[in-house]
Amino acid sequence: MKNIKRVAVLDMNDNYPNQGMRGIRGILESFSTHLDYQVFDVRVHNEVPNHKFDIYIGSGGPGDPLKMKGNWVTRFYNLIDRLWANNQNPDNPRKNFFFICHSFQMVCHHFGLGEITKRKSTSFGVYPVHKTEAGQSEPIFEELPDPFYVVDSRDYQLVQPNLQVFEEHGATILSMEKIRTHIELERAIMAVRFSPEFVGVQFHPEADPYGMRTHFKKEENRKKVIKNYGAKKYRKMMDHLEDTDNIKLTHDVVLPTFLKNSLSEVFETIKV
Repeated sequence: MKNIKRVAVLDMNDNYPNQGMRGIRGILESFSTHLDYQVFDVRVHNEVPNHKFDIYIGSGGPGDPLKMKGNWVTRFYNLIDRLWANNQNPDNPRKNFFFICHSFQMVCHHFGLGEITKRKSTSFGVYPVHKTEAGQSEPIFEELPDPFYVVDSRDYQLVQPNLQVFEEHGATILSMEKIRTHIELERAIMAVRFSPEFVGVQFHPEADPYGMRTHFKKEENRKKVIKNYGAKKYRKMMDHLEDTDNIKLTHDVVLPTFLKNSLSEVFETIKV
């Protein structure tokens, strides 16, 4: 079909059970009249897309982003560099990239934007995220309140921003981790605008409350969460998921707005 954009989804989950890919597919399928997408199993089958797609989405995934091994790692970073170089020429068609959690941490490390460190404890559940001054005018956050709520699931974080590198890249910090007045821990950077075409978040904007609630109500998943994080954290997460408006708004705004903006070269008005 004419004017259909091609989307490459980089599945970074390494076969680890997750709700992320289901969420990404669901959002993409709501744009089915405007785009076709293909999923690449990056870490298991060493599948990395070429540079000929229009839009790229990197998923979350498990493990230390600084200790990834395999040929795919080099190919992944080469792809980022090639797309970045493409976008430096204003005459080239734009290559848009959205990074989620694990892929976000990897690209921040690749660009040298800050330190990737292991958290003192896993961040797992639903938490508030605060916009920075730049985030107040960021298109993917425009329809969200401040703070807005996100689904978080990570053992690692981006901290200690190298502001000189940020300036050299033209990158900006868009949001920060929840404010914790009772403990002295550095707040993680939760979103970065790398360029007009590249943007990433350290949370999971693809998470929908209905699917997650159904998933974590299953006995095997409930037991796993309680074993790993405790009954209190499980109950708190489920309470947040019952209050569907907060997470649904983030789900409905962040990634869909990125897609709409990425498609705007072809379609002036997109109704999904």
